[in-house]
Amino acid sequence: MAEDDNEEALHQPHDKLFVQGFSDPANAAGLLKTMFSEELATQIDWEGLELQNGSFIDSQFRKSQTDLLFATTLAGGSCRLHVIFEHQSSPDRLMALRLLRYQVRIWEAFDKEHAGEPLPVILSVVLAQNGSRWEVPTRLKNLLKVPPELEEALLPYIPDFAFQLLQLAEVPYRALPGTPAGILVLRVMKAERLNQLLDDAVWDEALLEQTPEQLFEFILRYVLAADIDKEGFESRLSELQNPQLRTNAMSLAQVYRQEGRREGRV
Repeated sequence: MAEDDNEEALHQPHDKLFVQGFSDPANAAGLLKTMFSEELATQIDWEGLELQNGSFIDSQFRKSQTDLLFATTLAGGSCRLHVIFEHQSSPDRLMALRLLRYQVRIWEAFDKEHAGEPLPVILSVVLAQNGSRWEVPTRLKNLLKVPPELEEALLPYIPDFAFQLLQLAEVPYRALPGTPAGILVLRVMKAERLNQLLDDAVWDEALLEQTPEQLFEFILRYVLAADIDKEGFESRLSELQNPQLRTNAMSLAQVYRQEGRREGRV
């Protein structure tokens, strides 16, 4: 990872961890295929997932939110999977309205590049790094004041869609889905909110051993930059059973500490 990237990562650690982990299409697919019904998931070309350039987030939310957009096909037709990572402390009741704005931007960008072609289906997923459960409407029409007796008559005239919401606060560590690397990232995100970054769930060697080196390095930086017991962190590293993993982790930790001292962070 470049030096500039490291500096930026420490400014926005949550967003950068999300991007480091899930910009890999395999990790994204491992998570996303569990978010939809079997009928829908089996029609999505997960092997063909391609990360797209750009962000569609409102500028005022960029300190608490980031996104990844993937292109693929759904039953042979064009499809976009939009993953929004949310780490604000409180829920947004109008989340569905925000996602509608993002969808319009995605369609407008698509139309500029593919003028005249049918617009792709967009499936939106929100990953919430929350410490407690959120109560938010996950359908756009539930934000509207629709007279019950006219709901059926009005349906053709009002916009509506649903989005999938994965709340880390709701899912036990052992039930978090995905690839080994993707699961580890989700566990680290969950643990950070609960002040449990030194717990066994984060230091699961079966997952650590299958995590790419660059992502493993970033996770160590993320943990070390958090408000943790530094002696407890050292103990965790020394307790790793895999000799190569332990040696690499302890060497990296030493480098990060030296960097931190020079920058006045440690």
